[in-house]
Amino acid sequence: MKIAVLDIGGTSIKSGIYCNDEILNYKETDTEAKKGGYYVIEKAKKILKDYGAFDRIGVSTAGQVNAKEGKIIYANENLPAYTGMNIKDLLEETFGKPAAVENDVNAAAIGEAYKGAGKGYDDFLCLTYGTGVGGAIVIDRKIYKGTAFLAGEFGGLIVRADQRDARKDILSGCYERYASTTALINKAMELEPSLKNGREIFERIGEAKVKLLVDNWIQEILYGLISFIHLFNPSCIILGGGVMRQQYIVEKIREVLYDNIIPSYRSVVIKQAELGNTAGMLGAAMLAKELQ
Repeated sequence: MKIAVLDIGGTSIKSGIYCNDEILNYKETDTEAKKGGYYVIEKAKKILKDYGAFDRIGVSTAGQVNAKEGKIIYANENLPAYTGMNIKDLLEETFGKPAAVENDVNAAAIGEAYKGAGKGYDDFLCLTYGTGVGGAIVIDRKIYKGTAFLAGEFGGLIVRADQRDARKDILSGCYERYASTTALINKAMELEPSLKNGREIFERIGEAKVKLLVDNWIQEILYGLISFIHLFNPSCIILGGGVMRQQYIVEKIREVLYDNIIPSYRSVVIKQAELGNTAGMLGAAMLAKELQ
């Protein structure tokens, strides 16, 4: 079976063909997201057509997704006019092939479950740190979706009640505002304007002031992880997002975490995501394989 797979993000659309247990003909195309949802989906169709014949379609996408209907529940201003689009219907009408559509973090978690850091674990949490903090809850190797397909919004955990003002910012005082890569970069630029991305920050991790900044940010990450471990009692937590490729972060988390959780919870394993850019596509392929 050949499955055409897409991973639609605000910056790029990753694509390929899943066949014989691997992604073939991988490529990345600029999303041009600011041109709007309709433009993005038409671009996705063109990408799929260039791959020729296939049997099914798997889509991993930014935004909140009703995976049953294949519809975007909500997408922010990074993908304007994307909210409400039924990607499943649009692709099935064009290609006459069954399509599976899932949120990108959920899809990545499924990919990690089958092919990456989640292999061997029936139940785990997957968190991604980037512009915000995303998450997925895997139970018995399936995504727990919640009542409205929205479970796993770990970035909404309140960690600073004294900073909470939902009228001004619905995520004020929440984990995302302190533990995301965006939060790290904002703090770094206050320290020194030239520290404007993760690469530049970690190139200078040997400097005492930069190391202190990063260590304080890792502490913010730990506040959330400690709560999630006590809430879910997972066997494993997988940490994803580009910044989590930095070995220093994961080693520091492991160094500090276990002394801050109840002893009976300390069997939890902290792992880096393994699949990188292909995680969402692999997860989308697994979902497409399961379609009737």
